[in-house]
Amino acid sequence: MLRESVTAVVARNETWIGTAATEPYEAGWATEAVFFVRALKASTGPVVEAAVEMSPDGMRWVSEGTTLTLPREVDAIAMARIRHFGNWLRLSATLPDGASNTLLITLHLK
Repeated sequence: MLRESVTAVVARNETWIGTAATEPYEAGWATEAVFFVRALKASTGPVVEAAVEMSPDGMRWVSEGTTLTLPREVDAIAMARIRHFGNWLRLSATLPDGASNTLLITLHLK
């Protein structure tokens, strides 16, 4: 049996400031997921951690427990692997005052 695979762009050329999150993505059919985060511009401010969140309905979110450090330099990439998640996934972060990151974020499901 050939496994199905999907790549979804969940944030494209978005500048994250304050509280930010990707578009939610329905992924209940998949058994594993990987978020890739690429910096499109150099970040400002301190280092920021983003958290993977899951949801049963795409509206109410809880932390899945996996985090990644948002990349700071142009074209730097960070990633997070996730297994045993619910039906919906997203990545979120709260950036302190003066911090910003311009990002391309993709979600790869299999």
